[in-house]
Amino acid sequence: MHKLVLASTSPRRSALLRDMGIVFETIPSAFIEPDHADGRTPRTHVTSNARGKAMDVAARLKAGIVIGADTVVVLRGRVLGKPSSMNEARRYLDALNGQTHYVLSGICIADAAHGRVLAAAEKTRVTFRQLGSHEIERYLELINPLDKAGAYAIQGHGAIIVERIAGCYYNVMGLPLARLETMLMQWGCSLFDCMGPVSRGSTGPTRTTGVHKRRHP
Repeated sequence: MHKLVLASTSPRRSALLRDMGIVFETIPSAFIEPDHADGRTPRTHVTSNARGKAMDVAARLKAGIVIGADTVVVLRGRVLGKPSSMNEARRYLDALNGQTHYVLSGICIADAAHGRVLAAAEKTRVTFRQLGSHEIERYLELINPLDKAGAYAIQGHGAIIVERIAGCYYNVMGLPLARLETMLMQWGCSLFDCMGPVSRGSTGPTRTTGVHKRRHP
């Protein structure tokens, strides 16, 4: 079985792997994500961030395949990351209200033992219902929008505000699993081979290693 390491503190990404019974370790990356810069495509932005996260953790290990990911919302060419305040979260939802946007995730796998790196991006089209102001305010009360790209999550209460999607649902959650499997298969690895003996209703074991953030040069 290959050792998998998730370079992320995202509870949603961890849950996606854990709920399938995949055995993995969590080591948060110290990579500092830069703000999106003009002239840099959203695809380049998320793949670069995913690569930075994966390579930061891989450099500290002797073995293992490290998974890095970064997700943003793109509305008419504008990148919406995690809002810095509730007011910004409200502005994000007002802008997305009744509109179609894209969720773009960069994903990178880094082989700590052999120095191999593979990166890609996945895009999903998402359309919001036309929401009333009360719905937006109530939604913001029910979730923590500050840790979510675009200030929303498709799962949970997001089922009420999202009208339809085209593409990978799990990409909107932050980890496009089918794309990840395709990438791993290029290295002779499979998520199916990383699943531990899991009884019905239980989840696979994980281990988290803490790290202090440092600024990426």
